[in-house]
Amino acid sequence: MHTTHEQLAAAGSAAGAIAIVVCGVLITAALVGAVRLGIRVRRRESPTPRREEQPTLPPTGPVREERAMREPNEVPRASGDGDRLTPHQLGNVSSRPSSDQTRPRWHPGSSGSFGSGGGGTK
Repeated sequence: MHTTHEQLAAAGSAAGAIAIVVCGVLITAALVGAVRLGIRVRRRESPTPRREEQPTLPPTGPVREERAMREPNEVPRASGDGDRLTPHQLGNVSSRPSSDQTRPRWHPGSSGSFGSGGGGTK
């Protein structure tokens, strides 16, 4: 009984090698097929634009970033104590340019992570 298992194990090494080779051939065939499919898809796509078809700068030159400080418009108040405003009464919440255009700066001890106000030691 034990000799039968030994013979199957000895024969299995050749079968294992054949299985590895077959799997390798299948993987290689799948990769070649994927490359061919990619080439076919690429041929159907429109070609990349030529140099003269690329976007150009406007005649005024490059567009620059504009920085402006803005402040929110006031929210309208309800007319009575029991009244409340609905979204269509609020309208679009917009903003307007601020009268003070200086950028707010960070000062040590004035803010920190999670609004802690600083490092915690004084």
